[in-house]
Amino acid sequence: MSKLILLHTSHHLTPIHRRVLNAAVLTPVSKPLLTPFSLSGLRPQCLRSSFSPPLSLRSLSARAFDSSSSSSSETKEEELKQIDGKSGPQGKVNSESINTGTADKDYPTGEFQFQKMSSWKSFVVKLRMLIALPWERVKKGSVLTIKLRGQVSDQLKSRFSSGLSLPQICENLVKAAYDPRISGVYLQIESLNCGWGKVEEIRRHILDFKKSGKFILAYVPACGEKEYYLASACQEIYAPPSAYFSLFGLTVQASFVRGVLENVGIEPQVERIGKYKSAGDQLARKTMSEENCEMLTALLDNIYGNWLDVISSTRGKKREDIENFISEGVYQVEKFKEEGWITNIHYDDEVISLLKERLGVQKEKVLPMVDYRKYSKVRQSTVGLSGGKDKIAIIRASGSISRVRGSFSLPGSGIIGEQFIEKIRSVRESKKYKAAIIRIDSPGGDALASDLMWREIRLLAASKPVIASMSDVAASGGYYMAMAADTIVAENLTLTGSIGVVTGKFNLGKLYEKIGFNKEIISRGKYAELLAAEQRSFRPEEAELFAKSAQNAYKQFRDKAAFSRSMTVDKMEEVAQGRVWAGKDAASRGLVDAIGGLSRAVAIAKLKANIPQDRQVTLVELARPSPTLPEILSGIGSSLVGVDRTMKELLQDLTFGDGGVQTRMEGIMFQRLEGASQANPIFSLLKDYLSSL
Repeated sequence: MSKLILLHTSHHLTPIHRRVLNAAVLTPVSKPLLTPFSLSGLRPQCLRSSFSPPLSLRSLSARAFDSSSSSSSETKEEELKQIDGKSGPQGKVNSESINTGTADKDYPTGEFQFQKMSSWKSFVVKLRMLIALPWERVKKGSVLTIKLRGQVSDQLKSRFSSGLSLPQICENLVKAAYDPRISGVYLQIESLNCGWGKVEEIRRHILDFKKSGKFILAYVPACGEKEYYLASACQEIYAPPSAYFSLFGLTVQASFVRGVLENVGIEPQVERIGKYKSAGDQLARKTMSEENCEMLTALLDNIYGNWLDVISSTRGKKREDIENFISEGVYQVEKFKEEGWITNIHYDDEVISLLKERLGVQKEKVLPMVDYRKYSKVRQSTVGLSGGKDKIAIIRASGSISRVRGSFSLPGSGIIGEQFIEKIRSVRESKKYKAAIIRIDSPGGDALASDLMWREIRLLAASKPVIASMSDVAASGGYYMAMAADTIVAENLTLTGSIGVVTGKFNLGKLYEKIGFNKEIISRGKYAELLAAEQRSFRPEEAELFAKSAQNAYKQFRDKAAFSRSMTVDKMEEVAQGRVWAGKDAASRGLVDAIGGLSRAVAIAKLKANIPQDRQVTLVELARPSPTLPEILSGIGSSLVGVDRTMKELLQDLTFGDGGVQTRMEGIMFQRLEGASQANPIFSLLKDYLSSL
């Protein structure tokens, strides 16, 4: 049987850090003696890779459009059947399905409006607080403290889970704005390990909190571009005298391992479909291609330009002045104070003393404070933030995509297609939800799972409004899911697109000779050895079939994207070809409808569901995690069970799907200079070698 594997490298929820844009090559974690190569993503702490088993040539067949499922909207159901794999003359989408869409400015902004409580509601809230459960009680005049450090997940966290949760951070800031017991917020911001999409969402909520009239301060002992981006939204910024300031700008980097592979006797045979699909270049080239350079430069310019614009606006300085200051390589804390970048130089205890003075707390008394974890237990209803009768479902999809849960997979470790589909169907079959929001933070994964989820989202969209809200990344398989929605909302710097494929295998003949290994194959069928014979190069007829099947897979992917976005195939081809786009560029090219966060997605969902914008709605989270024994043990302490985050990631890396194309985004990440050693592709090669034994 001839088989094909389609490869997309991925940064797999990798935070976009501030120092190095790394398009690192990733090699197979699976047994290389038995399988073709697979490209996968980068993790925050180490390079990771995963194996994608072979797939049938029909894996991206347009048969996915056919279904016997019924829908409340016959018109939309008919649209699902318009494409039969050829989509009209010369593979183009039927022109009758093309529509103009709605411009970004025509959608509601969803901007937060702080409204003071009425006297009666204030009385009710105070009464609720008197009878609140013990873990919801907070002293009057307390300061909410949040330590923004490390990884930030887009998923809700259980009480036993460690780390920060973006929805809980945002919810805490909203609750604190209305909670009469909270006098202000004290943010301690250190090295962040999340993407710019999440940073933008947090910054937006900081600005929203300020509308309440309460204070919000930032303390930055270790500060880079991303940390300062958040701190600049606060009213005051403090840093200790020994603070690490490293606002030196951004760089972009691409790694290539062709030379390494040659030295060990491995020949990558790559068929790249899409001129921007740099994964093939990383294996087949020793230098960066012009197309890859163009793409990475555009992404870098978007992030750096946005940072300069926001900081110059916040600090009340010209963009040129900000850029000149960065170019000076300033690291002295005193210099930052002199230039107005920070409010003052204080240690943490001195900032606490300032807060005591501001709140009228005596020096010998303890400042009443409540931390992030405890305040997360306070229900919204306790502070008077009850929703309305209309309900909107929130379905979160974070991580790499697989069709079924692997043996070593932990809850919340990725998107499991069959579980996600169950949630989609439950929303479609329920009459209590007026609309649904698919919150996506994924670089992609298994294409079969992506296609099945795409189909279910399309069916859901035929019965009620569906809005896709993108976080850090929604590319390849992540974009595959998003394009099934009625409207796509992304942040300015969300990484999205990446519609393209790379296919290939490793020729291990020379390596086998070096290590004294031999392999012989008996086969029946002209192409039976297409991927089985990794000890030799493709024969001419095999190479031709391999190229044709790759082209066919790309065509299926591209045509579905064109159909979903109501574009002609020619128009989609211009923005596809494996290119990764920043959110605002994707919006200008029709891949995204509106720029904003989850609040704007909610506002658009209300518009589509004919719910007045001033009416409160109840957001129902369908992906709330349930704690399991591994999570509980790891929450108590990784040393107790000998399993830390690195081991969890390694176990996840060794979990393989049951076959199929991998639709993943290019391995792109911004990495901190001080953590650059963790991005060394040699570490990935060593891990791959060990895991193949």
